[in-house]
Amino acid sequence: MPPFPTAARAALADTQLRSNLAHATGTIRAKRAAVMGELADWEGLRQQAARIKDETLAQLDTHLLDLEAALTTRGARVHWAPDAAAACAIVAQIAQGHGIREIVKVKSMATQEIQLNEALAACGIRAWESDLAELIVQLGDDLPSHILVPAIHRNRSEIREIFRTRMAAAGRPAPEDLTDDPAALAGAARLHLREKFLATRMAVSGANFAVAESGTLVVVESEGNGRMCLTLPEILVSVVGIEKVVPTWADLDAFLTLLPRSATGERMNPYTSMWSGITPGDGPQEVHVVLLDNGRTRALADRFARQALRCIRCSACLNVCPVYERVGGHAYGSVYPGPIGAIINPLLKGVGTDTATDALPYASTLCGACADVCPVAIDIPGILVHLRAAVVDAHRGNQPPSAEGLAMRAAAWGLADATRLARG
Repeated sequence: MPPFPTAARAALADTQLRSNLAHATGTIRAKRAAVMGELADWEGLRQQAARIKDETLAQLDTHLLDLEAALTTRGARVHWAPDAAAACAIVAQIAQGHGIREIVKVKSMATQEIQLNEALAACGIRAWESDLAELIVQLGDDLPSHILVPAIHRNRSEIREIFRTRMAAAGRPAPEDLTDDPAALAGAARLHLREKFLATRMAVSGANFAVAESGTLVVVESEGNGRMCLTLPEILVSVVGIEKVVPTWADLDAFLTLLPRSATGERMNPYTSMWSGITPGDGPQEVHVVLLDNGRTRALADRFARQALRCIRCSACLNVCPVYERVGGHAYGSVYPGPIGAIINPLLKGVGTDTATDALPYASTLCGACADVCPVAIDIPGILVHLRAAVVDAHRGNQPPSAEGLAMRAAAWGLADATRLARG
């Protein structure tokens, strides 16, 4: 992908895209506002969630070891992945060890981040997305454009065409008389995916939360596809970012109140699945958990910007961002778009390495709407400014100062002393 300014300019010229985005984000914003208004102390609740996350991050090593011990006690196998390549290799080795050539997936930002589907394809293993929006993106040979609604940039007529022309090559074809009615489209996807669920022996998931004291992983979703993936296959592999850990069951309370309201405008998610290792005769009988770093310890080392690791991937910041609403997620060139993507990507990758990443902290008006709606009170505008400074510092090197830089130094020298200023 080109740097954000170039990609955004092209997106702005797409009137259909802008119409799709405005309609979708406006609808989600209104639903969120309605259910958040029901909370007696929204600010107090989000400050509680922020405090839990910060205290956990301050002792992350201890909590991760507790999580590993609890998972192992309950029969799960824990793997540590320092980067994307290691995580993909672990999942591929598990599949290959069982002679598996197809897997089903629960919607997972972590697996998209590490490009797991592409890595498995290189090993001759096909990964099928089971989330409706992810299925649309996959069949359309497209890229996700939103954290919560990956196909937000598509309207229902476009989705019908994708199903009609692409679904047969991936399995059960779409009905001949398929219309663009949302119920009809969902029904076609349900029939298509049912064959995958019943025939596939291995599933891959992420996790919204991981409870250290009990070794419990938590996935919240709205369609039921996650429940199918988490219960039907013989083997379950969960790729979990190390920042997803919370110490206790009690800590989940605030997050399970905030996440659905911030994400989908619902009081609670229709499906909240929790599992702890293996239960004989019930569900997957081989469970693996891949604890993923992939730059998270780099982010943790930044004492100010580490608050970005509080993120619970609700996407509320995307839905209020005036920049995202006009250009969509593809312009950010990453699986994490919008305001949170503009800080997560540089933190995970580091600045000064490529122009696309370095452009992201500037992909904002700094209006502050993102910080106002964040359910874990991340100071996104503050981190954006912080990262802009880091980008500038990363490019100082041994390059001669620019004319602008020299002028600013001269101004700073003159303005720093009253005597010098008076002489001027």
